[in-house]
Amino acid sequence: MPESATPHGTATAQGGATRAITAPAPPTVTCFVVPGPHSMVSLLGQQDELLRVIEQALHSDIHVRGNEITITGEPAENDLAVRLFTELSALLDAGTVLSAQHIEHSLAMLRGGGTERPAEVLTLNILSSRGRTIRPKTLNQKRYVDAIDTHTIVFGIGPAGTGKTYLAMAKAVQYLQAKKVNRIILTRPAVEAGERLGFLPGTLFEKIDPYLRPLYDALHDMVDPDSIPRLIQSGTIEVAPLAYMRGRTLNDAFIILDEAQNTSPEQMKMFLTRLGFGAKIVVTGDITQVDLPSGTRSGLRVVREILDGIEDVHFANLTSTDVVRHRLVSEIVDAYSRWDAIDGATPAAGPGAPRPAAARPARRERR
Repeated sequence: MPESATPHGTATAQGGATRAITAPAPPTVTCFVVPGPHSMVSLLGQQDELLRVIEQALHSDIHVRGNEITITGEPAENDLAVRLFTELSALLDAGTVLSAQHIEHSLAMLRGGGTERPAEVLTLNILSSRGRTIRPKTLNQKRYVDAIDTHTIVFGIGPAGTGKTYLAMAKAVQYLQAKKVNRIILTRPAVEAGERLGFLPGTLFEKIDPYLRPLYDALHDMVDPDSIPRLIQSGTIEVAPLAYMRGRTLNDAFIILDEAQNTSPEQMKMFLTRLGFGAKIVVTGDITQVDLPSGTRSGLRVVREILDGIEDVHFANLTSTDVVRHRLVSEIVDAYSRWDAIDGATPAAGPGAPRPAAARPARRERR
């Protein structure tokens, strides 16, 4: 039914009935004065590149004059902007050179409603090596790192790019340097991905080496590469396939089991029972990328249920929001999760059969 607005803020419909029209509330204006001696360039970036990142992420208009930032918009968004600039200023106070990733991670933490401050999370130093410092970059990563300090066995479960193995390696090196442990043991299951180990060229070590290479790569980022052969020769650092753990008791060691989704329940039990006095275990894996033969259960998928209720065992869950690689990695992880959810709910229609149209994910338009 057509309506016409009246000068008194009401709408008149056919038949003479009227109803009140609520005028939108005027936007709120909030001012934030950048504290301290920092230049606006360090906060907003060269040619305001960081300011543009902030503007795209918030629903408020932001104007800068001198060291005063004027924010215009909804009160909640203005409050978020003020909290963000406060945290970014604190990061500058700590000597951090700001990047777009600092803004994205800070906003994610502020919107998540946790009690931890982004500036505290993003300035927590785990390890400094060769001019670079390793820190957690998300709230879940910090909680994962904290759990390693407070528990004997920690499971870090999450998709690729969430730093679960890298952060565990950094903690292992930190513990070794602080003399909290005497050695580091890094292990992975050697799962064949389409090739039989026996048919690969080279010695046994050369056959196994590709499975352990990611652990060596992370180690090279944290320890002087020239010292690694000496540390391995002395047994201070050991990198070996999971099968080499059988029958051993590992005392005073920091032990990392990587790619644990490719262990069977029996292998997982074997590994966990290697725990000796003064030792710490971190198990990492991605339960969405299991390479075990069909019909073999993943030990990582069932271990939570098996160990439920046992004290000093912690499960840290990392998600796509904790991915610290290229932005597309997070989107790819989410896309596969949506596809798996739909595909798992669709009855199989035979090999190569197309999925029903209703079961296909809706195409989203890019904004």
